[in-house]
Amino acid sequence: MRRTGRNILRAILLLLLILASAAVFRFGLIPERFLPFPDITLDDPPLIFVDTRIAALRSDPDMCRAILRPPQINAQPITDNVRPNGCGWTDAVRISKVSGAEIGLSALTCETAVALALWMEHGVQPLAMEMFGSRVAWVQDMGTYSCRNIIGNKRWLKMRSQHSYANAVDIGAFRLENGKQMNITRDYRADTPEGRFLREAHMRACPYFRVAIGPEFNEAHHDHLHLDRGLLRSCK
Repeated sequence: MRRTGRNILRAILLLLLILASAAVFRFGLIPERFLPFPDITLDDPPLIFVDTRIAALRSDPDMCRAILRPPQINAQPITDNVRPNGCGWTDAVRISKVSGAEIGLSALTCETAVALALWMEHGVQPLAMEMFGSRVAWVQDMGTYSCRNIIGNKRWLKMRSQHSYANAVDIGAFRLENGKQMNITRDYRADTPEGRFLREAHMRACPYFRVAIGPEFNEAHHDHLHLDRGLLRSCK
């Protein structure tokens, strides 16, 4: 009986240790420079432990900002803005270009900006060249910061949206250098090259963002892709 009790206690302690370790990596509590992996750069896509390595940048703002460099992204640090109601942002940047494409983001957390740059540089732009022989020249931003709860899903209505922390970005359309434009509302569900491009671009966001959802998720996302680096996980 005593041995059984000790085994149960060991199992409980091991489970708690595993859960604590998972939480440490999930919340990005270990700076990226202390992880046993090469430092993230925008030149090459991280191939292993991608989510953990991006999350670790949350604990190392200086290193995160140092990663955000042209030509993969044009970003300028902005002043922290924490609101009494819990909304606002810390360690955020303003973005004018990502992977050579024009975009206008007034506030996006550095961690999410890294995810955006990796997705555009190693996911979207190669896909555009492969399918259309032309790079993306412009990305329609449909919002980053907005102090509000999650909309469109009754399970999470009382939970703050990641937009409340400038930790999310909504994308509505892409325009290529050859003038072709692909719009989420019009093209996402279509059985056309434009529709296939948008659906594949969506899927290529999933390794870099914890949440990458679009029209197939619910009606609230009929006109955009929602991408964020929050605590939830969904790719649909």
